Amino acid sequence: MSARQSMVFVALFSGINVGGNRIVKMAELKAFFEELGFSDVATYVQSGNVVFGAKKGDAAALTKELEAAFEKKWGFNSRIMVRDAGWFEQLVKDNPYPEVAGEPTKLHAYALEREPTAEEAKRLADKCTGPERFEIKGDVLYLHAPDGLGKSVFANLIPRTLKVPGTARNWRSILALLSMAGKAGA
Repeated sequence: MSARQSMVFVALFSGINVGGNRIVKMAELKAFFEELGFSDVATYVQSGNVVFGAKKGDAAALTKELEAAFEKKWGFNSRIMVRDAGWFEQLVKDNPYPEVAGEPTKLHAYALEREPTAEEAKRLADKCTGPERFEIKGDVLYLHAPDGLGKSVFANLIPRTLKVPGTARNWRSILALLSMAGKAGA
């Protein structure tokens, strides 16, 4: 990697533009990243997904920087999960439910702040009594919700049962962000 080249990252925002609350326009979010000195900034859908290039820093350092700057600008906290392009490649490769990848609204991936403990994962497994299936691989929780996320009682239990902060994206969004990250790194 030359000194001028950037590493590609994706920032996944949690809790913005949901149910008409905490509205952040994507054009403003893009400008915010550019003002912070990031390159090749692109957004995807309203739920807060930003692909960007950074000359230095790792995901953890970038997360802290972005959360602090975001709260200062917008006046509320949004948990942000920053991951590099390689993380997205691994996430797609490790999909335990390839047979449902063609139904992208029924397959979701949660970016988790950390890998859950065995006890936390078991607590969640005990609650999974409906048609859903899930698997945790590292800091990713894969969820197959055959009736869709909106109708899933189990999906609503995940945050308070697992108690590991995270943010979910459907498979269509995951693939779009991976594609965008690949183009940004080209």
